[in-house]
Amino acid sequence: MSRTGSEPSLTDLTAACSRFVDGQGDGLLNVFVPHATAGVAIIETGAGSDDDLVDTLERLLPRDDRYRHEHGSPGHGADHVLPGLVAPSVTVPVQGGKPLLGTWQSVVLVDLNRDNPRRSVRLSFIAGAADAATSKTG
Repeated sequence: MSRTGSEPSLTDLTAACSRFVDGQGDGLLNVFVPHATAGVAIIETGAGSDDDLVDTLERLLPRDDRYRHEHGSPGHGADHVLPGLVAPSVTVPVQGGKPLLGTWQSVVLVDLNRDNPRRSVRLSFIAGAADAATSKTG
């Protein structure tokens, strides 16, 4: 359970994901938020990109009366559109019990909803062969 507060926010889930897969070997980690108004993203944090993402989403999804979904705080319909832009799940390859994230990548919960300050995050792991978690770039 995560408390995200009453303001738009990103919550870094990377450490929790690393703990979850520690010792699991090779496979896939799935991170899922069972909410109609939140999403999960992989993004650089701490260098301004996290604030830029929130600001961009706030511009794309303004808080006004344009939405058909009308309950909750003003503009709450925007919160229900968010998962169309930021999916409610991501899958991360895992090798040797370590998430194969890039140097600056973090897994974050994206929550613009001012009406629901409590969020659940579900982690699951599917074991697989080492070859399945190894990739080539080029």
